[in-house]
Amino acid sequence: MSGGIPVDDSCISAFQELKSRRDINTVIYRLSDSLETVIPDFEGNLTHDEVLKALPTDVSRYVVYDLLFATADGTRQEKVVLISWCPPGTKAEERIAHSSGYSTLRNLLDGVQVYVQATDLSDVGYEALVSLAS
Repeated sequence: MSGGIPVDDSCISAFQELKSRRDINTVIYRLSDSLETVIPDFEGNLTHDEVLKALPTDVSRYVVYDLLFATADGTRQEKVVLISWCPPGTKAEERIAHSSGYSTLRNLLDGVQVYVQATDLSDVGYEALVSLAS
């Protein structure tokens, strides 16, 4: 597996849709059941709290999220964030595949501005993301 885990083409088109349209701000990807491919799991418009609720406690996910926030001086900012979600309950085999898939996504998703590796909800809290994006 020289290039890491393959990413299904629909993952790229979902990301392009997020970048080009305003009605989608979140794309969640997961590993296929065989752990051999990254596939889309959800596309839609979620609040930050809804994104956190969508993260399972025992399996990994990848999340591309269009983060909107205001800087200290009140300027509105928008950054595309790629979150690697790998909670403590994730099985070892899945962790290895997840890490490989994350590398592949980092290389393929052109336009991501902030990268986050999260194992706990505190890693992806709104304030945590804003401080990384600022």
